[in-house]
Amino acid sequence: MNRILFFAQKAQSSLCSSYRKTPSKCFSAGEKLIVIMGPTGCGKTELSVDLISRFFPTSEIINADKIQIYRGLDITTNKIPIHDRKNVRHHLLGDFAPSESRPEFTASDFRDSASQIVTSARGVPFLVGGSNSYIYAMVAKDFDPKIAVFDELNGGFCRELRYRCCLLWVDVCLPVLNEWIEKRVDEMLELGMWDELKQHFRNRGNTKYGLEKAIGVAEFEEFLSYDYEGGEDRAAYEKAIISIKENTCRLAENQRRKIVRLRDEGGWDLRKVDGTTALMAKMDCDGRMAAEVWETLVVKPSVKIVRDFLKG
Repeated sequence: MNRILFFAQKAQSSLCSSYRKTPSKCFSAGEKLIVIMGPTGCGKTELSVDLISRFFPTSEIINADKIQIYRGLDITTNKIPIHDRKNVRHHLLGDFAPSESRPEFTASDFRDSASQIVTSARGVPFLVGGSNSYIYAMVAKDFDPKIAVFDELNGGFCRELRYRCCLLWVDVCLPVLNEWIEKRVDEMLELGMWDELKQHFRNRGNTKYGLEKAIGVAEFEEFLSYDYEGGEDRAAYEKAIISIKENTCRLAENQRRKIVRLRDEGGWDLRKVDGTTALMAKMDCDGRMAAEVWETLVVKPSVKIVRDFLKG
């Protein structure tokens, strides 16, 4: 509880200062777009569903996770279950089935598809995901698919945006996020991730694209080969789990680093909401208290940020 109180006080202090900021500066006069970004595990998806289902009912979600966009492996890729979507419409979530002629859903593909959704949306869409390359491709006015802007040798982020954007960043202290990620991997295993992957390996054929890049596939491949032979290797299984946790934590750190670069090098006006205390409460407190912390420190400030943006 002591660590929760510490981070709660810190979060409340940062919220007070963020409220004094002016609404996000917009660089174009096109459609409005609300972007919720942050590293894997920070609570982006839960927050977006909370905001739309309770406060902005005409909005819809455009998934910006480059692995969740592929059909299949719902547990392994941590797609939000239908019953947790609270009747909020989700676009580009498990919609793409790769083929030999079109093996990948590229950033350019995402820009084209998501742009059409924004144009036809009945409310202001929420672009939600941890794939910063997708987010950049979607909102940057000048986008060149041949340039990997997040490569340290390239850089040169486009500062001008093609939409009037509210850029909401859900941030979490990395040690706390890593602890949460490890817990989440254990929960995914309890939900059937292992069995799902076994089925995937039996049916995948010779394909090496799309879902093959999902964390959990490569890590479990060696272990599952033992299972096919009718044997059991507990050490290999535990090693696979450790690798999944380490690689997911590494992914989260890289995603956060890219967001910081968009802010510092790209000049993007990110409105940060600190989810550290909320994740600690989920791990340390009962459900009611955890829900209260989430509501106070994540949902309420996010509602204010979005409402201020929509009024502008």
